[in-house]
Amino acid sequence: MNYGKERVDMVRILIVDDHAIVGGGLKLFLGSVGGFEISGEARTGAEALGKIKDEHWDLLLLDIGLPDINGIEVLKQVKRNCPELPVLVFSMYAEDDYALAALEAGAVGYLPKDSAPEEILVAIRRASLGKRYLSPALAEKLINGTAVSAKKLPHDALSARESDVMRMLSQGLPLTEIGERLHLSPKTVSTYRARILEKLGLQHNADITRYALKHKIGL
Repeated sequence: MNYGKERVDMVRILIVDDHAIVGGGLKLFLGSVGGFEISGEARTGAEALGKIKDEHWDLLLLDIGLPDINGIEVLKQVKRNCPELPVLVFSMYAEDDYALAALEAGAVGYLPKDSAPEEILVAIRRASLGKRYLSPALAEKLINGTAVSAKKLPHDALSARESDVMRMLSQGLPLTEIGERLHLSPKTVSTYRARILEKLGLQHNADITRYALKHKIGL
């Protein structure tokens, strides 16, 4: 696709977030502003990559916590395939967690989901033009050299669903109860458990609990 070469009056935005309410809220908000349109939504990284390949977008709003692929990895693939497509990371995680990693991977900015509406609009406007957006707090950290990349730990490779299962396993919940809470079959939960143990290099549920305690995950 020919990204960045032409601009139209309406900025077409693809939002990648597994929570439908986020896209719905942004549709209402941007619709009241004018000039921006949430033209597409994707719930997974794989779905997003497919939509980017098949259609033209002026801006990608990308969440970090996706059910299949970590958002930073999605970002890296987007920048390899469509380097001129502006990507604004729009995440529930605080800037200190992933902002610098996102910028290093090619994002034009990082915006926490709890930002004020005025700040969201400023970020989207700048990002849609391919301009860098940094919150005052993050800009100061970068200037002072105090911003740090997110540490790469084994659990960073877990999908959002795997992270949910891991937290519940670390709390000692049985597979059946986890399945009920997440609306999954016990067999599916068992599959997630096996993946978690493999990715973390662990062997037993007790190991998961110790790991979670060590890294202060969900406890």
